[in-house]
Amino acid sequence: MFKNLVKELKEFILRGNVIDMAIGIIIGAAFGKVVDSFVKDIIMPPIGLLLGKVDFSNLYLQIYPHNLHYSTFEAAKDAGAVTINYGIFFNNLISFFIVGCSVFLMIKSINTLKNKMKKECFEENVSTQKECPYCHTQIPILAIRCPHCTSELNI
Repeated sequence: MFKNLVKELKEFILRGNVIDMAIGIIIGAAFGKVVDSFVKDIIMPPIGLLLGKVDFSNLYLQIYPHNLHYSTFEAAKDAGAVTINYGIFFNNLISFFIVGCSVFLMIKSINTLKNKMKKECFEENVSTQKECPYCHTQIPILAIRCPHCTSELNI
């Protein structure tokens, strides 16, 4: 029973879809880090500068304790203060938007290429294939005998 389970697991893992999915997850994680750095290090500093030298990663709303205020988010975090981190949320929202747009553009271009290839394949089949009048399979247009049913074809 254990050998059968291992065999099935091996077959499942070695299927192309699982390996493709694993590669996609790894590339997606790396892409997420690049986008995160892009947002934090390139997009947000100029936006913060335009809005009056605001560092979005330090924007937070302190819930507890009420009588103390910390100058940075890190100081509040180190002191154990309860905060709502809306600046970090804003950074993550922009990252999500960039990733979403990137995925949309990638899928759109893949679909465009698929449709173009499908159209070219269809055009090739139309010009080089004909239907056997006896067995109704697609055969080369220059064929004089059907390779499937062996019927002689009238040219």
